[in-house]
Amino acid sequence: MRLLPARYAVPFCLPAAILFVLFFLLPLGSVTVESFAGSGRAYRAFFSDPVFWGGLRGTLLLGTAAPTLSILVGLFVSLFLARRSEAQRTGLLFLISLPLTFSGLIVAYGFILVFGRSGFITLLAAKFGANPATLAGFIYSPLGLGMAYSYYLIPRAVLVLLPSVINFRHEEIAAARSLGASAFRAHMDILIPQIMPSLVAAFCLTSAVAIGAYGTALALVGTQVNILPLLLYSKISETGSDFPAAAAMSVILMVICCLVVAIAELLTHEKAAAAGPAAHART
Repeated sequence: MRLLPARYAVPFCLPAAILFVLFFLLPLGSVTVESFAGSGRAYRAFFSDPVFWGGLRGTLLLGTAAPTLSILVGLFVSLFLARRSEAQRTGLLFLISLPLTFSGLIVAYGFILVFGRSGFITLLAAKFGANPATLAGFIYSPLGLGMAYSYYLIPRAVLVLLPSVINFRHEEIAAARSLGASAFRAHMDILIPQIMPSLVAAFCLTSAVAIGAYGTALALVGTQVNILPLLLYSKISETGSDFPAAAAMSVILMVICCLVVAIAELLTHEKAAAAGPAAHART
């Protein structure tokens, strides 16, 4: 298939370039300029504020724990789907992808209806002697927030991991098992190294989503959990209107997410480059 010369491709790229400038570069530039109002007063205030550092720790913890759980579950789901027929896999992927269509607020309210003080699971467990207050308190805790995040992070992990798992030659696992290796050892020594680029990419993608999300946290825990997105919300909510501080917080969150994505790009590129000669030698 012949490609169009560059001079003919430029007009087709122009609409995308205009949208990129209008809806990314201009807002980003405006927010960045606003964040440095008063000679960077907002940044100096943040870096000397213990609340900010507590929010940063909470954000990084949430951005590590929820993706880790999502990757573990997503890997097992991908292994299960890889062994299904194409028709079965398509139907199951449709069901697995449904949480991606819901907003964070809907996810939070769903968890409240199921695990809240009057939730279905809470009331059902109470009939068997469980303490409803203890069960309901869990969903409003940082661990409960991480579980809620995993609800829509797991589908993202599956969508990233599944192609690598499908393309993996499962005969290698069977060969290792025939030589006496346990199932766990065979998967750890053969499967995991080969799909490591996808694991890193899935982890960083879900981590960036968890770090920047705020709708689920706002509806589920309010201000009970100190994370940067909720701290940003407090700067522009009804109780405050510190726009330079909100802009500075936005820039900090953007930098963290960009670093996470950049790490994914760097590590996956190096892993893919290292795996290329090995895969060629095996073939």
